[in-house]
Amino acid sequence: MQRRLSAPQIDFDAIRGELGVSEDYGDAALEEAANARDRYAEQREDHRDLPLVTIDPPGSMDLDQAVHIATDGDGFVVDYAIADVAALIEPEGALDAESRRRGTTVYFPDGSVPLHPRVLSEGSGSLLPGVARPAVLWTIHVGADGQIGDVAVRRALVRSVARLDYSGVTADAAAGRAHPSITALPAFGALRQRIALSRGAIELDLPDQEVVHDADGWSLQIAPHTPADMWNAQVSLLAGMCAGTLMADAGVGLLRTLPPAEPGAVRALRDTARAVGVDWPDEQAPGEFLAALPADAPSTLALMSHAGSLMRGAGYLALGGGETPAPSAMVHAAIGGIYAHVTAPLRRLGDRFATEACLAITAGEPVPDWVTRAFPTLPKILRSADSLGASADRLSIDLAEATVLAGRVGEVFDAVVLAEADAKKPARIFIDDPAVIAGCSGNPASATRIRVQLTAADPVRRTVGFAAVG
Repeated sequence: MQRRLSAPQIDFDAIRGELGVSEDYGDAALEEAANARDRYAEQREDHRDLPLVTIDPPGSMDLDQAVHIATDGDGFVVDYAIADVAALIEPEGALDAESRRRGTTVYFPDGSVPLHPRVLSEGSGSLLPGVARPAVLWTIHVGADGQIGDVAVRRALVRSVARLDYSGVTADAAAGRAHPSITALPAFGALRQRIALSRGAIELDLPDQEVVHDADGWSLQIAPHTPADMWNAQVSLLAGMCAGTLMADAGVGLLRTLPPAEPGAVRALRDTARAVGVDWPDEQAPGEFLAALPADAPSTLALMSHAGSLMRGAGYLALGGGETPAPSAMVHAAIGGIYAHVTAPLRRLGDRFATEACLAITAGEPVPDWVTRAFPTLPKILRSADSLGASADRLSIDLAEATVLAGRVGEVFDAVVLAEADAKKPARIFIDDPAVIAGCSGNPASATRIRVQLTAADPVRRTVGFAAVG
């Protein structure tokens, strides 16, 4: 059995400095956040009697979403409350400008740097349990066939009754003791996932590396994927698809887009499946093929890794600034429909503006000028924010890998080959203990289990290297 590797200390401050990320919001923005008041208090429907619950990682304080799902005959009624951040931020004020400069909450293993000051993101704006909070409440009817029926969205006053986490929700559902507010969540999630696959959605189930701190120091682990992650994701996707459709039909808003996979990428994935001995029926769509693969097979890891080529070109599309884009340009191919981000406004800049468009559209009112002025500027900001978040994640993992493995050069590990070497890059391997994805010299075959030797681990350069043994 592989002995657990850890490092007593890892300092991520240098990465924050390198990326220019800090909690210096400026005095004016901090003052606005500290004195935030609900600008729409008089317009809210009172839904504090709705027993909503939040589902987030343990310890989370920036709670964007709270949910209640009830059965409705053979279908469901989903009530989904989203933190009403726009109600707490003065349009085009100091805090608004600072949030546009940042674009996103940036996550590091030792903590996050929030999009908004913590007094708002973890206080007055967060859907913490037991306190009344301003929210945007979506009520969405889903039929027994999984299709979307009536949709309502309005400003409301809500109060969450419990803060839950993914592993707890999964365990409670398996034991038949799910919280009454989400007893129907597993059935809803499974139904909507089946519908997603039938419309061509693609989900990549690759291992997520996680840098974890405990009593022994820092270690690299696999972030668990629980059924509750999928169930909860289906709620968010449902709201995002409703929001995207509303804005696309109205011709104003902000969509999240992804072009269809290039035919060559699909052919290459089929070639990989054939090479590793996995049957892929001609009539089966890529998403259905990937979803049916056995979770623990080396071939599955390799195929999921290769399938990333199907999901290139994600972007943001602002609507309402001129010529109407073609319907195909508005689609998110991996979701299999029109989609928008609206469910995480405490952590993502664009959600606040897209939500305001949805509220105005459903009320039959003009979208506010401060929102329409922002839309053309947001795609560039959000692309930059996505890149920043990805860099923070990758650099942190690189540092953790090199630090945890420092002093272990020469040791041998079990690995799965995710991709063979090509003219530009070495082979890529996955080690599950410690959780490392790295390059490997030699030319091992894809989707095989091999032994690899650690040849280098440099925390200063944040690099590691492996070589195939034998």
